[in-house]
Amino acid sequence: MRAAVAVSQNANDPLAGLVLKDVPEPVVEPGWVKVRVKASSVNMHDVWTLRCVGHDPKNIPIILGCDVAGVTEDGREVIIHPVIADADAGEGDETLDPNRALLSEQHDGGFAQYIVVPERCVLDKPASLSFEEAACLPVAWSTAYRMLFTQGQLREGHKVLVQGAGGGVASAAITLANAAGATVYATSRSEANRDLALELGAAGAFNTGDRLPERVDLVIETVGEATWAHSLRCLKLGGAIVIAGATSGTSPEADLGRIFYQQLRVIGSTGSTRDETAAMVDFVERHQLRPVIDRVYPLDEIHLGFQAMIDGGLSGKVVIAIP
Repeated sequence: MRAAVAVSQNANDPLAGLVLKDVPEPVVEPGWVKVRVKASSVNMHDVWTLRCVGHDPKNIPIILGCDVAGVTEDGREVIIHPVIADADAGEGDETLDPNRALLSEQHDGGFAQYIVVPERCVLDKPASLSFEEAACLPVAWSTAYRMLFTQGQLREGHKVLVQGAGGGVASAAITLANAAGATVYATSRSEANRDLALELGAAGAFNTGDRLPERVDLVIETVGEATWAHSLRCLKLGGAIVIAGATSGTSPEADLGRIFYQQLRVIGSTGSTRDETAAMVDFVERHQLRPVIDRVYPLDEIHLGFQAMIDGGLSGKVVIAIP
């Protein structure tokens, strides 16, 4: 089968390690399912793997791609929960399993014609979505769902700030929070992404660092250093900031005085459980939500998709269609 494989890692030239090649079809072990991949979206995680950030070199070569939508051998249209882990090892939360792994970390990912995954990871695809749209859900939308509803305890009527509106997790968070009845504010340096945030249901979209009309109950933070101080300033007393990424850097000034005096809560969030992914899919179907796709490339042009991710300026996801 045809696949996009990370064969080496290079911080300065990540795409040099991404190779399209023919590889053997995966073998189905007991308890696992073979899926014919129809589409898989690009995540920064894929780029970080090629840059040797957070990915053990001993797991190279490996097929990249964390997000998968496809068809099982019996014709079932599915998406793949992307976290392979043991809930018991995480005391009921598989994201706390010390040995958890996202697809493409220890197990081959979705930039290939076939993939095999544990049976528990196979979920029905929302009938209202195309395969390309469904391939945007597993990582970004499940991450956003956990941030909002599990970690952030979002309720109808809450005020939410989403930093960095153009990112996949951020745009998903805007859409989900708006559908849940929250008032959503968003920031971005890009006018196009601010316009996108308004289209997704944000009540207001502001340049990064601008003053909001009111303080918020919850901040969804994936940017890091560049927005951290602003995120803290925007919280009301007792508010919470949930962080699941730091694309601009991981070491901002903590501002501990503000945190303890205003009794703010700083909560980390990584991935999602299988139940959270299933709940997200149900939420998407009930509210008839649709992910935003910036562009779609065929597998043979996957390098263009990765370059678009590296260049930035996207308004939505980059999806790879698998022939």
